Amino acid sequence: MLKKVLIANRGEIAVRIIRACHELGLDTVAVYSDVDRAALHVRRAGEAYPIGPAPAGESYLRADKIIDVALASGADAIHPGYGFLSERAAFAEAVAAAGLAFVGPPPAAIRTMGDKVRSRQAMIAAGVPVVPGTDAGLSDDEAVRRAPEIGFPLLVKASAGGGGKGMRRVDGPEAVPAAIEAARREAAKAFGDDTIYLERLVDEARHVEVQVLADAFGNVIHLGERECSLQRRHQKVVEECPSPAMTPALRAAMGAAAVAAARAVSYVSAGTVEFLVDKDGAFYFLEMNTRLQVEHPVTELVTGVDLVKQMLRIAGGRRLRLTQDDIEWNGHAIECRINAEDPYHNFMPSTGRITGVLEPTGPGVRVDSAIYEGAEVGLHYDPLLAKLIVWGPNRADAILRMRRALEEYRIVGVKTSIPLHQKIMNTTQFIAGTYDTAYLESAFRMQPDEGRDLERAAAIVATLLAHHHRGEVINRLAPAGGPSEWKLYGRRTGMRQG
Repeated sequence: MLKKVLIANRGEIAVRIIRACHELGLDTVAVYSDVDRAALHVRRAGEAYPIGPAPAGESYLRADKIIDVALASGADAIHPGYGFLSERAAFAEAVAAAGLAFVGPPPAAIRTMGDKVRSRQAMIAAGVPVVPGTDAGLSDDEAVRRAPEIGFPLLVKASAGGGGKGMRRVDGPEAVPAAIEAARREAAKAFGDDTIYLERLVDEARHVEVQVLADAFGNVIHLGERECSLQRRHQKVVEECPSPAMTPALRAAMGAAAVAAARAVSYVSAGTVEFLVDKDGAFYFLEMNTRLQVEHPVTELVTGVDLVKQMLRIAGGRRLRLTQDDIEWNGHAIECRINAEDPYHNFMPSTGRITGVLEPTGPGVRVDSAIYEGAEVGLHYDPLLAKLIVWGPNRADAILRMRRALEEYRIVGVKTSIPLHQKIMNTTQFIAGTYDTAYLESAFRMQPDEGRDLERAAAIVATLLAHHHRGEVINRLAPAGGPSEWKLYGRRTGMRQG
């Protein structure tokens, strides 16, 4: 078993991994950039070391610095979390070359699944359904010629990378050349590779992913699906487990396909196979995320399996103790990503000092967070502040619990996406579970007028409170339906005097 683990990440996921390590009795090592010196993951780890300036390219993406810290600290493993270096095959190879365990899959699996075309070919060979499309490496002229064969609407997609970068929708032949040019330009900038291919767009589709676990002894199981269709600009906003569109037969078929996908690349560790599911229940392989997912907590709450601990045990050479028959799905879980952004003003990033935090608690509520009073929120990294996850015995109870938890949640000092989540939890489409990947952007809007009165009230309160809080202005937008700012201020003042 491992003894000391370096976490090559920051924020809530670093804190999450540190907690799992401590529960397993493992020592932990944190790394931090200059602006993260006072971050929560630095405080929670047994040891912490600086690795450079704020820009990720000079700190969290510096594989050489991270490996040097691991060796100097006596760590015997590195967990990459998600993002940053987590899906870099070269990093996994460098970790192994340094004599350390990489808490993740083999480099070959990362490399294959990180290339959309190679992964597509591997899935076809393994009998996993894929969306109709072309091979990669098309010239502009070839792409224009092949587009009508694929059919419209279609997507021009970058072979490398993900997150919606290098992807353009095309609704007719006349728009193909411009889409190709835009996709190539964005892909070259983001990934250093402008290779593209064409893929049919599956309309009215749901984005459903299946969690898998695999060890080095050939044992592979799946832990069911997560519904991830509520997205904005191809970024997930709300996830739930199980999917409201799932049937036992569909889960069995998708689970079997996910296991086949993992076996096709000799996968080891936790991974996620993403599918598109059309309105008729047909599903198609989209990609495989060769890392821990942001939304992994909903699977943990429904199955009772700690995915981070499983990753650590597998990386330490342990055999997977679970079999497919051991996995049971109990109840329903929902996760809301709490970002530092203003949903009333086109999701503009919000920065500043967090002057107050009140996290929801109670039965079935979990908060994965790295924020605290006094923490600084900047523009250097992802805007994710925390993840609010709830569990209920059924989907209806989970929605009601999430509504209550969102109403309790208070983050003061920066604007957050909490009002967005509150509105989502009250929409007919979400309650009915009938949404798809297009819903949030095409049919759902946060109007500035909705927040105007609240902003005005918050501004008045902030002005008055400035005299009582050393000139610090509270600029939080109060969630609709909760106690007024006047009441909250009175309660806080009473608690301080008491």
